[in-house]
Amino acid sequence: MKSQLTLAVLLVAGAVWAAADTLVLRNGRRIEGQLVGVRGDTIEFEESRGSSTRTQRYDRQDVSRIELDDRGGSSSGGSSWGSGSLGSRPSGMRERAVQVNAATDWNDTGIDVRRNQEIYFEATGRVRWGPDRRDGPGGEGGGHKNPNRPIPNRPGGGLIGRIGTGSDYFFIGDDRGAIRARDGGRLYLGVNDDFLQDNSGSFTVTVYY
Repeated sequence: MKSQLTLAVLLVAGAVWAAADTLVLRNGRRIEGQLVGVRGDTIEFEESRGSSTRTQRYDRQDVSRIELDDRGGSSSGGSSWGSGSLGSRPSGMRERAVQVNAATDWNDTGIDVRRNQEIYFEATGRVRWGPDRRDGPGGEGGGHKNPNRPIPNRPGGGLIGRIGTGSDYFFIGDDRGAIRARDGGRLYLGVNDDFLQDNSGSFTVTVYY
């Protein structure tokens, strides 16, 4: 029987440098590392064990919550962004369909958002983002890293966003939960890839705001 868990993803605030996300299991165990992605009922999490790491997969029914590192900056892949519950979005929201071209650096959605506004995304389609690389909005599987990508520790080829012209990027992927805007401004969407010249295809993204 599938779990009906609504997974709360919480921001951890504090003045001390926090270098990792924390996965909290229902049995009370806390695991330090990096959240890779949430894919259906499976959570991919890269555990930190001293100087080594390994990517593990957990069933959502075994997970109580995920606490994201709140130190900001693009290297954390959206730790500056508060994710809401993975339940249904509120009714009555405005919506707009946007084509996110994989060969375009940042696609202008034409949407201006307010600081702390909650935004929801529903993305479909597949893009080619390199030789023998073709993926949906969630990006490539596994825990691959590339320091040259906009968000180094998140899946390559996945759907990403930013607000305004800064470098505070956030990972969207195929998650349909709420994302809370840290700043106000124009919303842009793109693909988590550092070399766009060989890309083709697009995601169709419905933005609820």
